[in-house]
Amino acid sequence: NNLALLLQNQGKYDEAKPLYERAIEIGEKTLGPNHPDLAVWLNNLAGLLKTQKKYMEARPLLKHALDILVAQLPPQHPHITMTRMSLND
Repeated sequence: NNLALLLQNQGKYDEAKPLYERAIEIGEKTLGPNHPDLAVWLNNLAGLLKTQKKYMEARPLLKHALDILVAQLPPQHPHITMTRMSLND
């Protein structure tokens, strides 16, 4: 995920996307499907897609991330607020 974020910041979107996807895949297997870190990684991939104007691909990732965060974190947690704001962009 960190390398993907670095590549994204360098504008290397095609290289970043598979790394985000791999981090999410590994996270689901090792941390479980409802871990807050997984939601952060989903958010990161959605951010990459939004940067590329692929809003329809980003939206389900953001919804999934929000579902995880709402289930796992206190209602006022900043990650929940941030994800809701991303969904409304």
